[in-house]
Amino acid sequence: MRKTYSFLFASVMVLALAGQASAQCYADYKAKQDNPLRLQYGLIELPEAACSSAQAAADYAREVIARSGWTLLQIESILDETEFQRRRANAGAIHLRQ
Repeated sequence: MRKTYSFLFASVMVLALAGQASAQCYADYKAKQDNPLRLQYGLIELPEAACSSAQAAADYAREVIARSGWTLLQIESILDETEFQRRRANAGAIHLRQ
């Protein structure tokens, strides 16, 4: 009987952690282009490894944004799915970079 409860508990924990691991995170950022000066507010989807801190998010976002000729100014915040949906309307045409 005790083994059954241990197995059940372990199964529930694995499922709970799997759900957390698959949770998506995003960051909102400010970026610029020079000549002429252009400013941008946008959202970027982050890989799990970049969700842990603003610095990790900035390291990832800097490379992605640079591919389009933009320079990252700062990461405003790291967002979960709910916050992403709320801020999406403010991001304009470029609402999500991947």
